[in-house]
Amino acid sequence: MQFHGQSAPAVDRRAFLRGVGLAGALAVTRPAWAGDTVRLKLPGGPEERDMTTAFPEKGPMILQRTRPPLLETPFEVFDRGVFTPNDQFFVRWHWAVIPEQVDVAAFRLAVRGHVNQTLSLSMADLLALPRVELAAVNQCSGNSRGLFQPRVPGGQWEHGAMGNAKWTGVRLRDVLDRAGVKAGSVAVRFNGLDEPVVDGAPDFMKSLDMDHARDGEVMLAYQMNGAQLPLVNGFPLRLIVPGWYSTYWVKMLNDIEVLDAPDDTYWMKTAYRIPDTPGASVKPGQTGFGTVPINRMVPRSFFTNVRDGATVHAGAPVPLRGIAFGGDCGVARVELSSDGGGTWQAASLGRDEGTYSFRQWTGQATAPASGAVTLLVRCTNTRGVAQPAEAIWNSGGFMQNVIEQVRLTVA
Repeated sequence: MQFHGQSAPAVDRRAFLRGVGLAGALAVTRPAWAGDTVRLKLPGGPEERDMTTAFPEKGPMILQRTRPPLLETPFEVFDRGVFTPNDQFFVRWHWAVIPEQVDVAAFRLAVRGHVNQTLSLSMADLLALPRVELAAVNQCSGNSRGLFQPRVPGGQWEHGAMGNAKWTGVRLRDVLDRAGVKAGSVAVRFNGLDEPVVDGAPDFMKSLDMDHARDGEVMLAYQMNGAQLPLVNGFPLRLIVPGWYSTYWVKMLNDIEVLDAPDDTYWMKTAYRIPDTPGASVKPGQTGFGTVPINRMVPRSFFTNVRDGATVHAGAPVPLRGIAFGGDCGVARVELSSDGGGTWQAASLGRDEGTYSFRQWTGQATAPASGAVTLLVRCTNTRGVAQPAEAIWNSGGFMQNVIEQVRLTVA
């Protein structure tokens, strides 16, 4: 566990409550383009995407969709350090009806259901609880979906539907203890302020088993990277489920319900399910397999200072760096190969910011005298799980973590 309750940045309650009124509105109807585009190497296209600065508290982002907002982090951001800046942290919503501002003074978090005491907590109430801090990667289940072949429906992300932050807030366990969980409780369900766009559509809600919810790592965050959450990243409160995909990281969290029976609502029973097979992988068109709700993340690693197609000088040393994360645990090692995976050499690991954080790595290769060279990078986590050599496939476009490669041309 990587909580450090005493090291979290100090938060003055009055200043917080004054500063988080958010006069800015969420622009979801008429996007203002930054005037630039970016090329993403997606097999099914379109390769060219617009950049936008239309959304409050956000710098330049790759626009995947306006309603609901799907904003991808430009990949060069990940070369600037292991923590993703708030103004370029990716955004993914399921429904387009999202509050354009939140009155913090009136905001309440309900804790109800199979509990001894129903709660209605203000932000001041939450700020009075023990404060904790945790570094953790937030990654969309469909990150890299645009690289699936054959193509699958959904947001066609490249690699930028992820980010890493230091989250500050309170333990979910402490909030549940304040309400008093009754015997026989089996799960906790979470809901936010977003709403379906049409009557009868399923409200977006996710749940965790009780043991997971009370593990001491799941938290309710009101800050990321030492500042308030941006509106479109879940202000004023969001769930943090370290090591699990972001579908569970409910934004604008305002309702916690303790259940005495398994959650059988749409977003658990039907949506975000993966094949119950090794690596969640099946063959296109395959049937007859069971499914389970998506859950733990898997290890990944990326080059950040060189991109596919870059030119290098013949015989010259090529400095390399990138990021890696272990998924649901830490990074054990990162390795590089320049011969198609025949041999591997260890990369140097940077500072360990915590079990669930990005970790920077560095290494070096030597360019050949002519032609081209393909470099591979793979991460092995502390559970001994390594990135696979072959890309997985499933109809949801979830959990891609194939060994990454870049092809460099020799000048």
